[in-house]
Amino acid sequence: MDELSTLTVDLVSIPSHEDETAAGDFMESWLRDETDAEVTRDEAGNVFARVNAGEGESLALVGHHDVVPPAERQTTDDGEYIVETKDGRIYGRGAADMKGADVAAMLAFRDAAEEASQEVVFASFVGEELGGIGVRAALEDGLEIDYAVVAEGSTNYSGPNRTDLVVAHRGRRASILEVSGTACHASEPEKGENAIYRASDAVDIIRELEVPDAEVLGNPVSGSIAVTGIDGGSAWNVIPDTCEVIIDERTVPGGYADLKQTESVEGVEWVVEQDLPPMACDDADFANRVFEAAEKVHEARGDEEPQQVTKPHATDAGWLAQEGTTCVVYGPSSPGEAHTKNESVSVDVLERCYETYRDVVAGW
Repeated sequence: MDELSTLTVDLVSIPSHEDETAAGDFMESWLRDETDAEVTRDEAGNVFARVNAGEGESLALVGHHDVVPPAERQTTDDGEYIVETKDGRIYGRGAADMKGADVAAMLAFRDAAEEASQEVVFASFVGEELGGIGVRAALEDGLEIDYAVVAEGSTNYSGPNRTDLVVAHRGRRASILEVSGTACHASEPEKGENAIYRASDAVDIIRELEVPDAEVLGNPVSGSIAVTGIDGGSAWNVIPDTCEVIIDERTVPGGYADLKQTESVEGVEWVVEQDLPPMACDDADFANRVFEAAEKVHEARGDEEPQQVTKPHATDAGWLAQEGTTCVVYGPSSPGEAHTKNESVSVDVLERCYETYRDVVAGW
């Protein structure tokens, strides 16, 4: 087994869905042993390595070392992660999202950062799966990065056997409508105010809302909105005085749906629970620079030609871009691989990503 595969298996084997400390320890120790970089660990648990600190404009290879909870088949009886390698793939929780990408980025950083003339950073954050806890803590603590390649999934978006370059992705805003009414006996409904009826009126407004569209470097990005849950009522013979409506909204750079309109219904209060920002690459030259590196690697390997695309899911790139970092996303995970009971990543694709990261870093 080659170094990339071995290191990926080692990192994927470390449980990190509840506590990322051990995974962070592994990455920090490896970077200290294998590179001459300035390696640091902040209070949140984020891992950083830097070369040429303070020189020119900074470029970061960005990942995260937390994972979603494993499926039963992905752990032993004592809670250890099960990792298998077969048919050119590595199976295990976090293999695709995104420890394989972390390893490809770590190796590229080790092998090419010393060739760069400007600052190069490797960064792996905690808490990405919980809404960007780690990256937000780092930004609040003063983290500044000029450019970033975020190693989240972008493989096979435009077709098979390629890793595409994501120049924009959607965000996610999670909202709740808290609806109030007046309870009474259901035999005399006219004496109360039915909170479910009010919620239904608000849902009708949501169904008619326009969702914004955007275009980033010639690539269209479309938003969406959907009611994904409703809860109200306490008994068959009581007019409900409360009701809750859950809303999932996928946002685009520069635009949201006007959910404030729901408050035109009496008794409705709109509450935002989570707002993960979208990402739009704001520098065509940087996007082309990374894309040309990817094209060169694909051609040399005989892979299909990559494309510039957009991604439907939010990543830490949104938080970085919001604070001024120019971002693209380029990574090994394919649609449908992450967060599944059969999660896996292709070793061949990891090698492709490693070669692209190395090329970008060496020329920085």
